[in-house]
Amino acid sequence: MGILRTIIWVLLTAVLVIFAMANWIPVTVTIWPGQVLDTKLPVLILASFLIGMVPMWIALRTTRWSLKRRLDSSERQLADMRALANRPAEPVAPATPVSASASAPSDLFSTDKP
Repeated sequence: MGILRTIIWVLLTAVLVIFAMANWIPVTVTIWPGQVLDTKLPVLILASFLIGMVPMWIALRTTRWSLKRRLDSSERQLADMRALANRPAEPVAPATPVSASASAPSDLFSTDKP
């Protein structure tokens, strides 16, 4: 797969170099009224490409950074939950039976009328 990618990049570079050599002519570009720029055609094409590519590349990188942070946070939460689920259970002390003598004290609810 790496060889195929390298071949494609070499071919693309060769085509771009041949295009640049064949079109190395000066071009006049009017930026604003009264503002004229004389440049070579391949330089103009490269500058136009970069002006369009750089903002989209920055947007892609920030989106990937944000999604990576969210994914890392989710993975940490999942690891914490797995650790809680896999911890050994604590032994539960047996409940002591309630005896009849341990009922409510009789002096709190006296039935005697004074």
